[in-house]
Amino acid sequence: MREDGRRWRPSDDLTLRLLTIAARLVGLIAVVSVVLPIGRRKLRDTVGGWLDLPVEASVAAGVVVVASGVMLMMLATALRRRKRRAWQVALLVTGLIAVAHLGWGRGIGSGVTAAVLFVALFVTRRHFTAQADPVHGKWRAVAVTLQLLVTGFIVNFVLLSAAPIRFTGRTDILDRAGHSLLALAGVSGPVHPAEWLDDLSAAIGLAFGIGALLIGGYFLLRSAEPKPGLDADAEARLRELLASRGAEDSLGYFALRRDKSVVFSPSGKAAIPFRVLAGVALASGDPLGDIEAWPGAIEVFLAGCRHNGWVPAVIGCSERGATVWVRHGFDAIELGDEAVVDVPTFSLDGRSMRGVRQAVAKLRRAGYSVRVRRSADIDDTERAALVDLAERWRGTETERGFSMALSRLAGPDDPDCVIVTAEREAEVSGILQFVPWGTDGLSLDLMRRDRAIGDNGLNELMIADLLSSCRSLGVDRVSLNFAVFRSALERGGRIGAGPVARLWARALRLASRWWQIETLYRFNAKFGPYWTPRFLVFPAVRDLPRVALAAIEAEGFGGRPPALLRALRR
Repeated sequence: MREDGRRWRPSDDLTLRLLTIAARLVGLIAVVSVVLPIGRRKLRDTVGGWLDLPVEASVAAGVVVVASGVMLMMLATALRRRKRRAWQVALLVTGLIAVAHLGWGRGIGSGVTAAVLFVALFVTRRHFTAQADPVHGKWRAVAVTLQLLVTGFIVNFVLLSAAPIRFTGRTDILDRAGHSLLALAGVSGPVHPAEWLDDLSAAIGLAFGIGALLIGGYFLLRSAEPKPGLDADAEARLRELLASRGAEDSLGYFALRRDKSVVFSPSGKAAIPFRVLAGVALASGDPLGDIEAWPGAIEVFLAGCRHNGWVPAVIGCSERGATVWVRHGFDAIELGDEAVVDVPTFSLDGRSMRGVRQAVAKLRRAGYSVRVRRSADIDDTERAALVDLAERWRGTETERGFSMALSRLAGPDDPDCVIVTAEREAEVSGILQFVPWGTDGLSLDLMRRDRAIGDNGLNELMIADLLSSCRSLGVDRVSLNFAVFRSALERGGRIGAGPVARLWARALRLASRWWQIETLYRFNAKFGPYWTPRFLVFPAVRDLPRVALAAIEAEGFGGRPPALLRALRR
């Protein structure tokens, strides 16, 4: 639903798309009207002749028009996301462009297009209801803009004051101040320094001026990125849904991550867990609960995205889930495959299991033993020791995993999780954690081992023993690691594969040097699983780069640097 109470219609999306295109075109026309030689001549003749203003004023006017055009093109994306502040700024910018051109009597084409866009924006004002970040909002934008402008002014003023007289001539303090101020707009001031000093001053001024415009605009228009958190009431409701329908999706239990938010359907029978990163509301897995209530939960989720200007997306949903999302106007691409082992048919016998069988036998001879227990059977002292070991063995500063990671080990609130430990001489050398998948399934959550011991095959030993213990646990299916682009790797390795398939597979193998793409696929394949495709769902191709960045950051494989995030949140 829209904020005015009417249902969101496809025609509304078309209107926003047309306004976005128009904003880019009008901004481009405004820039061209100044940048091209004919535009510069008209502007100079009009401002300098008709209004009898000095040359510096015509240059300043040109800079203002160019800046307005560039700003309008930058605002186009925010307009597409229905941001109210973007609409307000775009209305101001188009008004300035129209008044400037029409008032001068020149640049009529640019002025008319800006005026038409101004009217169109005003008429469609009810479409723009998405709210900007309430924490880092307009006052933060004003503060950052002023800080950068003042800093640029001071740097230039000090530079001109400290330079020898032979480079600047005899100038008073007001001339230096005026020159430093005009340099922020790329305009020459009353001081006539040496050529190299004039260029340096202009470069510093423009750098700080453009930086103030861009960074201030970012804070003004940025979408809210609320601090993620799952309150006790929401977690209790999620656990109720998992108890009734948790067997339908192996990723369902990961909705209980504490860094996720959640929305529920109006009936309360379905829910969508998500996290907001870089302006993307990223959900994971299928919606929880009754499939008949999924559309209601999706509508609530999309309404929240429209209200906050977020790009909605889903990572790791099943084919059934992707089908439902596509009905709501989304696109989907296959992201990879989930390896699921059918426990009743699993056996270490046979030629295909030879590698696993040999690794298991080798480590047993080396003195390793495996313990498989529910989390509820582990006391607090041992739990604390296992958490400490897992933290030390992590190997990276960033906790990886989002769609298939719980981000906590053997928690007291997760008594049904299964903990697998490999030990030798009473020393733990490896840890696995599996979360519940309904009442008869498990999903691999965490896999850590002491890499200092150098004994390969430890993970194979723990998984093999877990599978052999599943009967006593009442488990019939086990989900292992998610293999990204598995089908592409498999197709590229087949005899007779086409050049595109071989090239894509080769690129994935090259990327495996940094990310475990092929390694996870080969590891999962050792246990003879059946493969379940998982999908990435997104609104449109134009949103795919932003969605990919958010997904990479959520999974802990990159994204915005931590230092940048701290600076933006400060």
